[in-house]
Amino acid sequence: MTPLEFDQKHLWHPYTNVEKPGPTFVVKETEGMHITLDDGTKLIDAMSSWWCMMHGHRHPKITQAIHDQLDRMPHVMFGGLTHDPAIELGKALLRVAPPSMQRIFYCDSGSVSVEVAMKMAVQYQHAKGFPGRSHFATIRSGYHGDTWKAMSVCDPTTGMHHLFQGALSVQHFVDRPPIRITEAWNDDPALNGLGDLRALIEANHREIAAFILEPVVQGTGGMYFYHPEYLNQARAICDEFGVLLIFDEIATGFGRTGKMFATDFCSIEPDILCLGKALTGGHISFATTMTNDRMAEGIGNGEPGIFMHGPTFMANPLACAAARASLELLEAQDWHGTVNAIATQMTQELAPARDLPNVADVRVLGAIGVIEMKHRVSADEAHALAREMGVFLRPFGTNIYTMPPFIASPDEVSKICAGMLHLARVL
Repeated sequence: MTPLEFDQKHLWHPYTNVEKPGPTFVVKETEGMHITLDDGTKLIDAMSSWWCMMHGHRHPKITQAIHDQLDRMPHVMFGGLTHDPAIELGKALLRVAPPSMQRIFYCDSGSVSVEVAMKMAVQYQHAKGFPGRSHFATIRSGYHGDTWKAMSVCDPTTGMHHLFQGALSVQHFVDRPPIRITEAWNDDPALNGLGDLRALIEANHREIAAFILEPVVQGTGGMYFYHPEYLNQARAICDEFGVLLIFDEIATGFGRTGKMFATDFCSIEPDILCLGKALTGGHISFATTMTNDRMAEGIGNGEPGIFMHGPTFMANPLACAAARASLELLEAQDWHGTVNAIATQMTQELAPARDLPNVADVRVLGAIGVIEMKHRVSADEAHALAREMGVFLRPFGTNIYTMPPFIASPDEVSKICAGMLHLARVL
């Protein structure tokens, strides 16, 4: 049995039918922009390996940080103990995060970060004397992860988890913000979505702990870019009714949108901020949930006085070392200029897709490029063309998209755009 045959018989891949796994490549090595297959083929990783590998694969500074930490202390429990990697990473996070985010809870993964945020919100409301506030409001077409509570605030109809709808907690949904980031803001609440949001929260605030959403960019829910003024005014509505505000920036954090965080498009800040994916430059699983002093002190002053969460691998030193190295790399470069250059090039080179008959829209924000089709596209069919194109792309739903590593050269960006155009023509 070949390694690939073993894989297809025994190993379960994400969002895959085990009986029909589709084209799967055996990867032997990664470096920089490239994935090297077992036959020596090199593919440009146009996905940043699911949006996390912003500095490219196997970056020497990050791998060295992991190696050095491995020789000293691979792991130690965080209960009653601390260590320099966690402390130094915390200092680095405070340098770049929205100013009010002063408390840091380290997590294992992005989904866990969302679970932690939701638990924080419920425990805070309980501590403030509102035990009935245990549900959540969110917008449709959102996606917040695959764990149980996170699934409950993913879109219940069009999202990937709709078949679990009867088993999940029932949450409160409002239509996604209708005004796109490229459009002029309209102050009419009936047209900008805020009228519906106000009505939902006003009617249900006694049972809503928080309003959770992906700021500005909805990722897996359709790569939709909406106007940040919606968030500014949503903050005021939440404050009026005592509802907390949670921003899920797992996909958008650390420069991906052209700003350090999508929050930076706004004039307000959330109560809780979820970060992950690119936090370690994609080199090891890690995430964090950040919050303000008001939240942390509120939980601490309530019953039982401690936050009820503590992962075994919380603040893992290897992950902390990788994350600190990744943030240092980001801070040391003109990432803003780099991302703007990628955005400008993708805007120009994806523009021809607008003339294709099956294309519904083309849009770019920061280092995110999207060709939206009028029909669903097949990831399996795209994978089958990867060797021919020299580019690995994984479409989902109706979207052919890329989130290239920030190290992508103009030539590599051109190859990615050419691959996307090819898929738009043939799929």
